[in-house]
Amino acid sequence: MTDQQFNRLNQETSPYLQQHATNPVEWYPWCHDALALARKLDRPILLSIGYSACHWCHVMAHESFEDTATAEIMNRLFINIKVDREERPDIDKIYQLAHQMLTQKPGGWPLNMFLSPNEHIPFFGGTYFPPQPRFNMPSFASILPQIADYYADKKEQLLQHNTTFIESIHSITSETPSDIPDIAILDQARSEIFEQYDSDNGGFGHAPKFPHPTHIELLLRFGSRSNPRDHGALEIAQNTLEKMALGGICDQIGGGFCRYSVDDRWNIPHFEKMLYDNGALLSLYTYAWQITCHSLFKRTAIAIAQWAIDEMQSPEGGFYSSLDADSEGVEGKFYAWEPPEVEKILDHTEFKLVQTYFGLDQPANFESKWHFFVAMPLAVAASECEITLNQANILLDSSIRKLQKYRDKRTHPGCDDKILGSWNALMIKGLATAGRVFERSDFIDSAQTALNFIRNKLWNGKRLLATYKDGKAHLNAYLDDYAYLIDAVIELSQIRWQSQNIKWAQQLADILLDSFEDPTHGGFYFTPNDHESLIYRPKPMIDEALPAGNGVAASALFRLSTILGETKYRDAAERTLKACATPLKRIPHAHCALLMALEDSRFSLELIVLRGPEMTAWQNSISREFSPRRICIAIPEDCVELPGQLKDRKTSNNTVAYICSASGCQPVLTELDDLHKALS
Repeated sequence: MTDQQFNRLNQETSPYLQQHATNPVEWYPWCHDALALARKLDRPILLSIGYSACHWCHVMAHESFEDTATAEIMNRLFINIKVDREERPDIDKIYQLAHQMLTQKPGGWPLNMFLSPNEHIPFFGGTYFPPQPRFNMPSFASILPQIADYYADKKEQLLQHNTTFIESIHSITSETPSDIPDIAILDQARSEIFEQYDSDNGGFGHAPKFPHPTHIELLLRFGSRSNPRDHGALEIAQNTLEKMALGGICDQIGGGFCRYSVDDRWNIPHFEKMLYDNGALLSLYTYAWQITCHSLFKRTAIAIAQWAIDEMQSPEGGFYSSLDADSEGVEGKFYAWEPPEVEKILDHTEFKLVQTYFGLDQPANFESKWHFFVAMPLAVAASECEITLNQANILLDSSIRKLQKYRDKRTHPGCDDKILGSWNALMIKGLATAGRVFERSDFIDSAQTALNFIRNKLWNGKRLLATYKDGKAHLNAYLDDYAYLIDAVIELSQIRWQSQNIKWAQQLADILLDSFEDPTHGGFYFTPNDHESLIYRPKPMIDEALPAGNGVAASALFRLSTILGETKYRDAAERTLKACATPLKRIPHAHCALLMALEDSRFSLELIVLRGPEMTAWQNSISREFSPRRICIAIPEDCVELPGQLKDRKTSNNTVAYICSASGCQPVLTELDDLHKALS
């Protein structure tokens, strides 16, 4: 055995890479040694990208990467590099785009790309490959020699391909700055979203169905306006959130949402649970409750928050990344039930209600078992069971507690326990929002604990790091880490002011401007200036599963500028909108995070600063309303060293409110009724 013939993943922090550490494949992480060896041996690189909770990643691992015959071919013909897309989203973004360019098909995970050893340019690729020919796909083992032979025989053609590829990838991602679009582009985005809407089942498009949080948030903004109020947008957002909350994509027993639904009706999910989805959805369900006062939205938001705190928050304070779809090697096993099993757990009256409400009296809906979804409104189920709605609510609560206690004894899905800064920021924002609106100090405590973790473990005093596990933090943080964290700090500051937090947000914003901004065209690259040189440097503008970093950065900078009175942050946000103007005009609905920043730039943000003994009560009294362009902070009396323009917001013996916007500041208010009148 030569010195390179062993698997080098066992020292990695990524649970996904560790899952492959015992494969017979000679895996490397993405590193200098692997890239240098590929050049030295003149072997193409097999780059395989996935993540810990990915079901089809597990399937391909069991079928191909654990197979000694397949591994022998891989080891002989390629330098094999395994990447966790959650730790290296920079690499994933590049090669997902490359896959789309090469195949004219959407990507996904696992992603398997074959790269030239010197330039790292992909010349072939795909997602899942089966071990035997099926699904109109060749077997993985059969294509490996063909790809290696192609590389050996077609080097001149590949050199030309490499040049053409680089020109193409830069041409489709390079945009000339333009004027900030007119606000009318919001109406165009609205029309495009409406065209995608599934009026029967809620959501957008057809299976597989994803939540599309930025679509929903933009619609909630339309629907919350008083002049004019867009009832159509609110109806779509509300119906989608209702159908999701009542469907099987929502864990009806334990709270939280799975990543997507494999059917149009949201009933059967792909069972992995991701922290980022739940952070975004926690904010959305809280916003929806603010607008509608629909009790379902409040219950759903609180269940997400409780799930995150109980199951995902580490003893050190940060939140873990995800839960697998599988347990004991079977997808969804942890979540599926059989009616006799449920009947043994509950008393007769409880079982009758659960059977009716969750559809256990209907045909099995998942692998000959039942996965819970709400089959009918609780009032209808109560009527069928001949009980009152109040009795049904009590019985349902007691039943869910019993079922959750029983389910907790099962073998749990695996947990990816690395802690990612960007995903934690989304959950911090969600918890801070829900804590403020629902007056839940435990949610706010959890958010502050997670923020303290990031500051203590992922911040070295000069820059952020992206990931943490087992006492080790590493990898330079990305645009999303900075943008989402600034956004989260501003949200948390609206319910628990700490001057050090907002000063830290200012430090993060300065790094964003110094290390990520495109000095020529504006907008932010995904990686900092001193990052490893890759074949292309993304500048993400389109929303994916996560909101585009440029959109969140622009919104966060507009808000930070409003709080501090520092114009350089507003200027950078406006440069971002100009840099993104062309693609924004081309496909508005694909850029909802940027559209929300655009709205913030066109309609003045409003800052309310409260000081004095009753400031918390005043703040609570105005927190019920969904006002996305309002920032309200209550600053305690002992906070004397305040940053920026806040130092002029003096405290007094009486409670006072300062209200300012781009058009100027109103007279200081000393009565709560006057504050409500001013805000209305």
